[in-house]
Amino acid sequence: MFDIIGPIMIGPSSSHTAGAVRIGKYARSILGDTPVSAIIRFSGSFSKTYKGHGTDKAIVAGILGMETDDERIRTSMEIAKEEGLAYTFEETEIDGAHPNTAQIILKSADGKEILVQGASIGGGNIIINRINNTEVSISGKSDTLIIPHEDVPGMIAIVTNILAEHCVNIHGFSLCRDHKGGTAVMTIEIDGNIDESINKVILEQPNILASTILKAI
Repeated sequence: MFDIIGPIMIGPSSSHTAGAVRIGKYARSILGDTPVSAIIRFSGSFSKTYKGHGTDKAIVAGILGMETDDERIRTSMEIAKEEGLAYTFEETEIDGAHPNTAQIILKSADGKEILVQGASIGGGNIIINRINNTEVSISGKSDTLIIPHEDVPGMIAIVTNILAEHCVNIHGFSLCRDHKGGTAVMTIEIDGNIDESINKVILEQPNILASTILKAI
């Protein structure tokens, strides 16, 4: 019922406002730092209606770390300037993308840069479907592990066995790779919280390139 009704939010639209806040906030989480610049590209319906529906204010609010019900969303662009976040908006069309799609490029003060693409699919729900050059499928509703690794046999078993040994239950799993024998990325959504100590065990394994916990939003 609550998925249909949508979240407690600042309007006017659960898909064009609340969903945009969540995409922006998740992009900030993936950066893992305070962003100093943001390039925000709107595709499809977002590109045609973002000013009227407040999608521009909402996505900036999310990048600043605000929740969907934060009354400061209405003045997020002014707050961004006060906090030193430079931002630009671009209208584009991304082939095959959901109509409500945003692509965000964030950069931190130390030069770290990430690209996140996400879609607002209704009722405040989102799907993050790209991080940098990697296709993913993340709802943002639960803690998620992002694990780039070398594409060699046994990697899925190694990681899932570690999670099983620590009583971590998986409810969503996807894997993609650039080419056979290259780099692959596991995306693992879990029930409950995952402790950083478990992540350290994963990082100690051979052929693991990185492991990042993205907290539910």
